[in-house]
Amino acid sequence: MFFEGSEKKIELVMCNNAVSLRSLGTDFWANIVAQCEAEILSSISNEKCDAYLLSESSLFVWDHHFLMLTCGTTTLVNSLNAFLDHFESQFEQIQSIIFQRKNEYQSHLQKTSFEQDINQLQKRLSGVAFQLGNLDSHHNYIYHLDQAYTPHQADKTFELLMYHIDGEAADYLRTEQQCAAKIRTLLNLEKLLPDFVINDYVFEPFGYSMNAIAGDKYATMHITPQEQSSYVSFETNLDINQHQVNIFTHLVQLLNPCSFDIISFNAEVHIESQHSLMNQVEQPLSCGYTMRFKEYMRQQKRSLASQITL
Repeated sequence: MFFEGSEKKIELVMCNNAVSLRSLGTDFWANIVAQCEAEILSSISNEKCDAYLLSESSLFVWDHHFLMLTCGTTTLVNSLNAFLDHFESQFEQIQSIIFQRKNEYQSHLQKTSFEQDINQLQKRLSGVAFQLGNLDSHHNYIYHLDQAYTPHQADKTFELLMYHIDGEAADYLRTEQQCAAKIRTLLNLEKLLPDFVINDYVFEPFGYSMNAIAGDKYATMHITPQEQSSYVSFETNLDINQHQVNIFTHLVQLLNPCSFDIISFNAEVHIESQHSLMNQVEQPLSCGYTMRFKEYMRQQKRSLASQITL
């Protein structure tokens, strides 16, 4: 059974004097989510953020910005267009839009391509697009408004994308009739994310999604464990370099992926791993961020034939 775990992502920032996005209410956001053919499963809230767990990934809403991730064959660009329709008379209040899309396992099954997505957006926005990474390997597409924006000094994002997980933890994640509590324990989430409120969901026959919030900090994790196309993503705005436990190092060691990517905005990432760094790109963006992309591959033991010298 194939499911495309690779995500598409929107992050949009409004002016501080704009209407609170949280005040728009759940019905508004449910409609935005429905535009990309997903639905809200559950939600958690605190004084800073509303976090919605979706049938295909996650949505986080703060007063003046929102972040939405979707996987499968969702058309996330339709959700962005629906949001822009609502604020059509208030475009000047939109300070930043970033749209990301990573390479898929089976891109021919997607309903749109990245090129088609940005062609839609360019009809109403003025933006620029980049590809980070090699076309014949892992890569990430990004499109953003081409206008000046100064992010807050603490505005940093860290993304870990893992492929072809292996080992005992991976084997458990492929078993049916799983329990969310056992998965949280397996991943050690309560210790990795102390003081966070966690909301999670186990799909049938398997698959796992998690949102966590603490103040204005968030973390989200999505696991598509199918053996031939496994994919795990973890994303947070918690500075993992200052964290007591390096979350990325822990997850890579636990899930033992064949390869993984790290994407970060306005931050370097330090990780301990036996994987080899295959590619890295640093791209300053005119919207005020510096995006970094790193691709790692598990070191393979040399075959007997490769060890024979003539």
